[in-house]
Amino acid sequence: MEDRDGSRADRARRVADVLRQRIVDGAYEEVLPDERTLGRSLGATRNVVREALNMLRDEGVVTRRRGIGTLVTGQKAGHGLARLVGLAEELTAYGTVTNEVREARVVPHAPPAITQRLGLPERSEAVYIERLRSLDAEPLSLDSTWLAPDIGRPLLDRHLAGRDLFALIEETSGTRLGSAEVTVHAVTADPDTARLLDVAEGAALFTIDRLTRLADGRPVDAESLRVRADRFALRAVLPRD
Repeated sequence: MEDRDGSRADRARRVADVLRQRIVDGAYEEVLPDERTLGRSLGATRNVVREALNMLRDEGVVTRRRGIGTLVTGQKAGHGLARLVGLAEELTAYGTVTNEVREARVVPHAPPAITQRLGLPERSEAVYIERLRSLDAEPLSLDSTWLAPDIGRPLLDRHLAGRDLFALIEETSGTRLGSAEVTVHAVTADPDTARLLDVAEGAALFTIDRLTRLADGRPVDAESLRVRADRFALRAVLPRD
């Protein structure tokens, strides 16, 4: 990495990108090397490394403590994109997952956008479930789910606070899920979402929009997950055909 290329801000950003990737890959379990050591490994001056570390501090990736050094704030929970799996199923590897059921009800007339996504008749009923998900007692995501009525109604009698919806759908319907269409984009936290997720208003969030289908292709589950970006990473291994 050439330290003389571009402005110092550009160089610091490139160094921050490399360090962030190393942290995500688990190269540093707790404490990062000192600035001089990092500079030698990255081909950057100490001032550039210090600026890069300050960027990562502002992102919440590291903390800097006088007399101790630069510490990784904590491992981000990861969610793979290579196969269809519920978020809670993935998160159990990172700690204890709990769900607060905020709503679980039949909506007599679902919004037109929902009936279209689920292939339902206009003004059809649908089941709406909203859950606040926490990892090790700290809020992680706010999950809003719309379900086709025949799929969703049996779920209302189940333990929604302790089970993953995908597993419940397959269990109650006797049918396997087949595929999902996923879109991930960035949003900022509105005041209500910020309060629920315990982040600052305007903080960065991932929004994962997912339409899940049964094995026969029928859409049955349309959901939107708002996830804290400071505690979560999306991962995939993508082959080039």
